[in-house]
Amino acid sequence: MRQLISWAFILALPACLWSQDLGQELQKLEAQKQSLDEQKAALIEQIENVRLQKIRADLKKVGLPKNGVAGELVEHAAMILNYSEAHEQAAWVAHIIPPAVMEGNLSRTNDFRADELVSTGTAVKADYWYSGYDRGHLAPSADFRWSKTAISESYYYSNMSPQLPEFNREGWADLERWVRGAVFSHKRSMLVITGPILKEGLPQITQGPNKVSIPEAFFKVVLDLEAEQPKAIGFIMKNGSCNNPTISYAVSVDEVEAQTGLDFFSNLPEEEEKRLEAMKAPSSWEKTTEGRLADVPPLSNEELPKDCISTADAPVFMNQKACVCGTVVSTKKTKSGSVFINLDTKFPNQIFSVTIWGKDIKHFSYSPETELYGKQICVKGKITDYKGTPTMNITHEKKVEFMEEMPDKK
Repeated sequence: MRQLISWAFILALPACLWSQDLGQELQKLEAQKQSLDEQKAALIEQIENVRLQKIRADLKKVGLPKNGVAGELVEHAAMILNYSEAHEQAAWVAHIIPPAVMEGNLSRTNDFRADELVSTGTAVKADYWYSGYDRGHLAPSADFRWSKTAISESYYYSNMSPQLPEFNREGWADLERWVRGAVFSHKRSMLVITGPILKEGLPQITQGPNKVSIPEAFFKVVLDLEAEQPKAIGFIMKNGSCNNPTISYAVSVDEVEAQTGLDFFSNLPEEEEKRLEAMKAPSSWEKTTEGRLADVPPLSNEELPKDCISTADAPVFMNQKACVCGTVVSTKKTKSGSVFINLDTKFPNQIFSVTIWGKDIKHFSYSPETELYGKQICVKGKITDYKGTPTMNITHEKKVEFMEEMPDKK
């Protein structure tokens, strides 16, 4: 018995020593990992700081907006703005959305606060609280989800403007997503200038200490300067319900200048500035450099065939049979063979979708995902609601017609 115990002790001894060696090796590796984590964190911070410096330099290189409402120029790490004391909000805010936004995962901070860099002071919580108006971001926080510094700065009251809830949370939010979608599609930085259209005589929020003006409309200007052929687009939206597709609010930058008195892109060569500002939106944004279609306006009544409706009118005919016409701007075929089609506006902002299930593809003499792409078509069937989007299931190619083959118009 004693001999067995001795042998057990001898056999267990190397295993004990071996376990100690592994423990020391593990501690060594964990220390190396901690060192690498610290180096990575420092490198990420350095990249962020350099990116922020580049953003400010690029904004100034293109040229900050000139003229318009007089105000104080304020430079933050991720945005530059012109603050109008008379209206207690920025006349414009300029920022750049880099491709890094695609990997950014930071959440809203909601740390609304006064902007200490504005010498005259800004609006405060009491100006908005229980006023019936949202504290609407001019430069949206989601554009800055790649930087802790930038996303926090977006909650300065100098970046807020009174917006009706149905505007801020719907139409305006759709426009903000449209711009980020351009970054995702192109994988290039987009320069964005946003602001309220300010003028004398605007109504005010009178409950607070600062008497904040309530804009009747807002503008946004987007510049894709990194494209092989640079392009620009403007938007003007009224401060209220904006139920039409985002692209229908597009205008030329010249039109934004006419309504705001601002001068954009002033540091660019004169001929290039004129070309960009005169571009007739949205035609200049119809295709990305990858050859994919961008969103287009719904068809007008004059363009529609007899007894057909546009995608903009589809919600009115929910759960009814109808003929809906529009431009196929995106298609997707799944592994199971089903085809999903969006008319006029792509995912994730789609306004009308068509589904052809895999079992029904046999009823098509062509591949709908390729043959229908980029075409103006009309589909006939029952409109149903799928997560808030009007949708139609098509079971046979007879339910799809090409508009070029339908001569009758309204």
